[in-house]
Amino acid sequence: MKLTLGFSPCPNDTFIFDALIHHKIDTEGLDFSVDYQDVETLNQNAFGGKLDITKLSYHAFAYAASDYELLDAGSALGFGVGPLLITKSEKLAAQLRASLSSGDTAGMDGLRVGIPGKYTTANFLLGLAFPRLQNKQEMVFSDIESSLLTEQIDVGLIIHENRFTYQEKGLHKVVDLGDYWERETGCPIPLGGIVIKRSLDQEIKHKVNRLIRKSVEFAFANPKSGLDYIRSHAQEMEESVMYKHIELYVNAYSVNLGSEGRQAIQQMFDKAVELGVIPPLKKELFLTRA
Repeated sequence: MKLTLGFSPCPNDTFIFDALIHHKIDTEGLDFSVDYQDVETLNQNAFGGKLDITKLSYHAFAYAASDYELLDAGSALGFGVGPLLITKSEKLAAQLRASLSSGDTAGMDGLRVGIPGKYTTANFLLGLAFPRLQNKQEMVFSDIESSLLTEQIDVGLIIHENRFTYQEKGLHKVVDLGDYWERETGCPIPLGGIVIKRSLDQEIKHKVNRLIRKSVEFAFANPKSGLDYIRSHAQEMEESVMYKHIELYVNAYSVNLGSEGRQAIQQMFDKAVELGVIPPLKKELFLTRA
């Protein structure tokens, strides 16, 4: 049986799925047709139910939960892994940090903000921390740093490998929104998860979850096995940066969410519903455990 599978070309995703799609583990009769896309394209595709299995942002999952349910394997959660709000101006960075501490956000309305997508979890967290930053411009995540340097935007919300490179370009951190979330809730930050079509047979859903878990476990046991594959999709990233990226986003929660991971995700959704950021959810989020 062949299933369609979408994930990003970023090192954390290619690290997770290498063993699965290249049959380094027994795939139990399943084959996968892979669609590589940036996170916001994956989100938009999920809204249309385009793929059988897909990576998406947790924020976007709120709008796709009628068609998909969340697997326990493959997620990106953790402490100290949040998106960063950055700027070219050291003075503006200091002003924004002070406003976050004081709660006085007057004068922010006109700031131009580059975001990696409306439905990214990064944008959701930005809305919690800086609700008055509404002058947002959606762009491909890899273009945000250059847009800051050319002053097309005033502040930028960066994700993925850019968190390792922005300082080299003379840019300044305002806040790590993951740290902000952790201080507010005490929970790890849910960034992205792997969802599967509700319409698929229950046995297939559990098989896919089991295979993704085995793929992650294989990657941890053989971390260099997929190096050529990971590098081929990593936008000329240095190997050391690739593995920093992987270490940051792939961890025990990627093997299995467990009760702590599920609790963090549920808390995020409960908070978002409470604030009116997303509509009330009518379906159970998580795949029923086998």
